[in-house]
Amino acid sequence: MTHTSRPMGAADLLMALAVVVIWGLNFLAMKYGLRTFTPLQLGALRYLGACLPMVLLVRPPRIHWKWVVAYGLFVGLGQFGFLFLALKVGMATGLASVLMQTQVFFTATLSLVLLHERPGRALKIGMGLAALGLLCFAMDFVGPSGRGAGATTLAGFGLTLCAAAMWAVSNIVVRRAQAHTPDYDPLAFVVWSSLVPVLPFVALSAWLDPDASRWLHWAAVAEVPLLAWLSIAYLGWAATVVGYAMWTRLLKRHPANRVAPFSLGVPVVGLAAGMWVLGEVVTPWQWAGIACVVTALACVVLGPRFGMK
Repeated sequence: MTHTSRPMGAADLLMALAVVVIWGLNFLAMKYGLRTFTPLQLGALRYLGACLPMVLLVRPPRIHWKWVVAYGLFVGLGQFGFLFLALKVGMATGLASVLMQTQVFFTATLSLVLLHERPGRALKIGMGLAALGLLCFAMDFVGPSGRGAGATTLAGFGLTLCAAAMWAVSNIVVRRAQAHTPDYDPLAFVVWSSLVPVLPFVALSAWLDPDASRWLHWAAVAEVPLLAWLSIAYLGWAATVVGYAMWTRLLKRHPANRVAPFSLGVPVVGLAAGMWVLGEVVTPWQWAGIACVVTALACVVLGPRFGMK
């Protein structure tokens, strides 16, 4: 399928920036939720909150169910299953928001191989700057002190990269779904795909979580703090329904390797939120990485408007 090379309009640009803010604050909600729930329980509740009561209000998408199931598994069970586990076993909030942006490289590679979407000059320069930014973040782990690692473990690092890879695959699923059914409704697609990971998360929790049975008692549910329920509401409604509906709509209108780089702004929001709300320290190397990421995003967004295709 051939896509136009025109730059994004103002409405789509504002939509992409809104997703950046929503997903950047998403990491705070995850941290708060994981103080009460296990990663598998948080995954089940996130997607249960995303699909209820929306499945009663939104008609099923007019698209083959294989795309709905595939998207639900990759972005739900895959991306957030790995990410929640990473945050639990050892991954700082700010660094997680940065490492998740490796999905840009996964998406560009998969787009080239599977969709034959070749990156333009602006995207190539932006990806190079983003790679330099990620290298700056990684420099905090070099040397005997490894001061930037903080609470981050090797397992958390690896699981976060797995989550980024799953995100990239879900981007490709959206593009393939668009090729087969161009007029499907993105909101219905996100809402009904949110049903898919709920039962797998519940089954895995019942199998692997030692305290899973306590949720069968009302007393345990009644003791859940309000902040934990608010985190579930944010994860389910803002980050999943609103965020992914807008993201999917953008992927319908533009090539995947043009939309994906907008997520490079997410770590800027994530790091700022981690610093101001959770008291996480931003090191000089991280500031250098932030500068590179912002420059990369500006290159990708503004490059086509100045004749850089």
